[in-house]
Amino acid sequence: MDRLKINGIYRHFKGDYYLLIDIAIHSETKEKYVVYRGLYGDNELYIRPFDMFFSEVDKEKYPEVKQQYRFELQDIKSVITK
Repeated sequence: MDRLKINGIYRHFKGDYYLLIDIAIHSETKEKYVVYRGLYGDNELYIRPFDMFFSEVDKEKYPEVKQQYRFELQDIKSVITK
């Protein structure tokens, strides 16, 4: 999946940014989870089912949102030039 990047920075459709730490597998159900850390406040660590993390935004519930996916990988460039 080209949208999956370990240690990538993702923007949630409501605006906050998160660091995708890793993908974890539930030991009994084998369901995949995304492990990610908030890049704000107390920098809490979260998990969310893989399919939910990469799902599309519900445009009926959030018609004003421009972002297509719940979390989108950000292309952050360095401000340092060589």
